[in-house]
Amino acid sequence: MLMESKHIEQLLEKYWNCETSLEEEQQLREYFRGENVPVQWKEASEVFRYFEQQRHQPVTGQTFEADVLRKIRREHPRGKVISLTRNVIVRIAAGLIVVMAATFFVRQELRKSYPPEDTFSDPKMAFEETKKALMMISKGFGKGQKEASKINLFHDAEQKVQGKQEKKTPPPVPLRDGEGRSL
Repeated sequence: MLMESKHIEQLLEKYWNCETSLEEEQQLREYFRGENVPVQWKEASEVFRYFEQQRHQPVTGQTFEADVLRKIRREHPRGKVISLTRNVIVRIAAGLIVVMAATFFVRQELRKSYPPEDTFSDPKMAFEETKKALMMISKGFGKGQKEASKINLFHDAEQKVQGKQEKKTPPPVPLRDGEGRSL
């Protein structure tokens, strides 16, 4: 009995891990069909008996699928459906309005408590500093233009090597006062 008990325990372990062969499953079915099943395996016995009972029930062809779907729906009720009524929508909108109004007033108070400060008390000094900053940007822009002209030089050389030299149109010549203007 002890040897059989160990063997059944090993087979059950393999069965729950989906590692049993068809012969081993047949051994388990035959064992649990009997009446002398220990209390520790009563649940497993009920499972195997249920499987055996279901195995002998006929599957009706046309109504089988409908029966299964009906049982699934009956056993697993759908989740709670939340309908958005006008009351819920109004509450959400009111909450958003309160949050937006609070944000607006907090920002206004922060602006009042920390007013922007003038960095220069003398307007001429501010003008000179602005002029310096703009000149620095202008110099950087001039350097960028020089670098861009180098790229054009490489592009022209590449076109020449590939034999696709385009005829360059000369840049427009600025007109002097009174030249070439006619109405």
